[in-house]
Amino acid sequence: MRVLQGLQPEKVFYYFEEICRIPHTSGNEKEISDYCVAFAQERDLFCRQDEYGNVVIRAAATPGYEAEEPVILQGHLDMVGDKTTDARTDPEKDPLELAVDGDYIYAKGTTLGGDDGIAVAYALAILDSRDIPHPELEVVLTVSEEVGLIGATQLDLSVCRGRRLINVDSEDEGILTAGCSGGRRICCHIPVAFSMTQGMEYTISLKGLKGGHSGMEIDQGRANANILMGRFLLLLRERTDYVLTAFQGGSKENVIAKDVQIQILLDHRREQALMEAAEQFEKETAAEYGTADPDIVIVVSRGEICEKTGTDAESLHKIIDVLNILPDGVQVMSQDLPGLTETSLNLGVAELTEQELQLRISVRSSVPSAKEHICRKVQLLTERLGGDVEYSGDYPAWPYAKESALRDICLKLYREMFGKEMKVVTIHAGLECGILSGKVPGLDCVSIGPDLLDVHTARERASISSVARTWEFLKAILAYKES
Repeated sequence: MRVLQGLQPEKVFYYFEEICRIPHTSGNEKEISDYCVAFAQERDLFCRQDEYGNVVIRAAATPGYEAEEPVILQGHLDMVGDKTTDARTDPEKDPLELAVDGDYIYAKGTTLGGDDGIAVAYALAILDSRDIPHPELEVVLTVSEEVGLIGATQLDLSVCRGRRLINVDSEDEGILTAGCSGGRRICCHIPVAFSMTQGMEYTISLKGLKGGHSGMEIDQGRANANILMGRFLLLLRERTDYVLTAFQGGSKENVIAKDVQIQILLDHRREQALMEAAEQFEKETAAEYGTADPDIVIVVSRGEICEKTGTDAESLHKIIDVLNILPDGVQVMSQDLPGLTETSLNLGVAELTEQELQLRISVRSSVPSAKEHICRKVQLLTERLGGDVEYSGDYPAWPYAKESALRDICLKLYREMFGKEMKVVTIHAGLECGILSGKVPGLDCVSIGPDLLDVHTARERASISSVARTWEFLKAILAYKES
């Protein structure tokens, strides 16, 4: 029996559950891409799959809509694969374990992938229907959106005839997104040296942080576990000498790091200094993050006396310096749109390897020059510490259009259907509309979606009733006739 059986709209939740059975994290979309191709072929629909895995499916207009302008319905195939430390399911390779709690669907111990599985489910449900009116419909499903909008960047959109695009990758019902920030990924490589050292091994973990989406929730004042651990290392260095042997924090560049684990070697006679540093650290974080991130805990576990390779003194200083000096979080708030983050960056992953400290960062800004400046800051700091940087996943901002016929239609229909005004916003997160509109001059884009909570985290959940209402709204947009 299907977990979502009986939920309405039936076909949407049928296909969403089908999608959740196929692992489809970023870079792992071949199976879900092939599934969509097979779906189209079984229904004799035009379909094109490119070498990257992007899929375009075209359906003819339904009777009475042949003269209407074609519409592009767009979403992405990949999801962020975050999970709890004790999760039974690995979203990188296992089907998700779905569950229902009242009005919400969630996946046990992992991200749900409603971002953007709901868009794919909507699209397949429409293509599989015989009674949903629509003009010629072009469904565009991209890969690797969550790691820098890579699929959209590589997509050849010339195959599409539509000049109106509905992106279903927003996460708040009743809000129409009409612009977004641009972004870039940075990978910093800071060389470190190791030497053989003997001492008592301690494992130190930071847990209980909320984490979250590095675009949508970067302004919530939540702590970044990687940055906090750098602060703890500095605090501990002020009390005693030690050697760092391991550092692993965060999961993805675009996820606010919610846990980190390190290992150190310490003279066992200095254990009291370690415990005092941990106690002081907990007091400081409770005072500073008690409201925004109240459940932060630091756990210190004693191992055994051993001999291992650990960072030499100079390398430890470099690691502590970069984690305490590196800018992180909100840098500038917009002066034009109150409440909107203009520029931010997120240290999503920090990892100590055999040769280097690797830092993976997501930078976002609605102002191109500000994006460039914050990238230069990170590069200057990295180079000062003897390292270098790699840039990837650069994507442009999607500027707000003063005139949009599609936006006007959406606002009119929402008012008529729900008796209230739809809110129009631009967001700090990245959307593919910026890239796609750059490929087709004059492309008229909007982004909508149902209520999805805590996306990019293992607490992610989707509102069943909101999915249903947004489904009716999407169908109304497709059924709208100008005359």
